Amino acid sequence: MKPYLVSLVTGILAGIIYSLLQVHSPAPPVPALLGLLGMLVGEQLVPVCKRLINRQPLTLAWFRHECVPKISGTPPAGGEKPPPDELYPK
Repeated sequence: MKPYLVSLVTGILAGIIYSLLQVHSPAPPVPALLGLLGMLVGEQLVPVCKRLINRQPLTLAWFRHECVPKISGTPPAGGEKPPPDELYPK
């Protein structure tokens, strides 16, 4: 239930911003798609920041496995998880 409420509140806030910018909803396709892309990328900043705060390295393997599929909507390459030491080296 909580994700639905967060989504509703976020949508209301987006509607207010659209109104202030005098953009009628639905937004023109390019601004709408760029906004969605920004949300997907922004969601991935949190795990990246958590890794930096915990002093864990940001490896390309980790980024490809954890972030790229969530941004692009595609499963990780090969459809399998990399070994744990590749994701979280010590």
